[in-house]
Amino acid sequence: MLTELPPDAGPKEILTAWATAGVLTELYGERPAGRLNPLTLRRLLAAADARGPQGLVLALLVQLATAVPLLAETATTPLAERTLAQAADGGTLLALAATDEAAGSDLAALGTTVDLGDGSADLVVSGTKRWVTSASTADHALVLARHKPGRHFTSFTWVLVPLTAPGVTVEPTGTTLFQGSGVGHLTLSGVVLSREHLLGRPGRGLALFARHIAVERLASAAWAIALCRRVLADTERRLRERLVDGVPLRQSASVRQRLADCAVRLSALHALWATSCEKIAVDRDATAAAVLKAASGTTVEHVLTVCGQLQGADGFGAGGVQELRAEAAVFGIGGGTTETVHDTVADRLDTVLSGLAP
Repeated sequence: MLTELPPDAGPKEILTAWATAGVLTELYGERPAGRLNPLTLRRLLAAADARGPQGLVLALLVQLATAVPLLAETATTPLAERTLAQAADGGTLLALAATDEAAGSDLAALGTTVDLGDGSADLVVSGTKRWVTSASTADHALVLARHKPGRHFTSFTWVLVPLTAPGVTVEPTGTTLFQGSGVGHLTLSGVVLSREHLLGRPGRGLALFARHIAVERLASAAWAIALCRRVLADTERRLRERLVDGVPLRQSASVRQRLADCAVRLSALHALWATSCEKIAVDRDATAAAVLKAASGTTVEHVLTVCGQLQGADGFGAGGVQELRAEAAVFGIGGGTTETVHDTVADRLDTVLSGLAP
């Protein structure tokens, strides 16, 4: 259905097309309730990857896998319910603003604050969020903010912030990568909001983030599989067409070995995704999500590096595999660096190993 859209269609146009076709209902059910169908999610991300650009896929992934389910689980006010309904119809684009200016991915140290007042007063949100996908294109941001001091996990909550509210400033990142993602930095300077913008019960911010980042990692791995499959197929096609002494380069023994190695690694990631998807999407298994996240990051890095080398100088053309490699580094950074998720796996090694028993 995406082939019917104009080439410059953005996230909203794509989401609206999917909503009209009933695909978002297939993804979330009749009403989003915090859970989704992982097989439908994978199909949508594969379709988006085939269309490109990759920044557009990133924006759709955050909306589909994280922002809408998180809002669905925390929408307890009429305003939040309306925003959720609009997002489920594709009419509202959401940004997820968790990463802070100074703390980075150390969310327990974030400095963005929300003053909850005495329980009846307006909210006041202040702080700076960095590298927010859809910051310059979204209608609202789900902002993770601190409502009391300390690193305790109950010190944080989510706030629904309209990006047109007084005190909100959006700054482009200046990167030439991730076209279509709308990535930017948000500055929140004493943004005053009614209490209808409070999402869920105060103190559940980090717990909810942990639940939904697991599904985002599942979605990221699905995108990684689609991306690697497409690039590997394109590389093989190029090597079939490139002749050395009249023989396709694809027939070289060393080339065959490297292509096969990539295919094996990608098949292993696919198998891991298939066996993990229900545990992550339904049970929110953080250990399984960490293993899958680590595997997808290293697989993408390996496959695109090999394909970049095999394509040679052609890979440096506009929109080529070398540009794609730079963008694909996000798989080892966004949603937790590979080193961070390796730490999680190391902490839960007994659980991982017991799951491998016959």
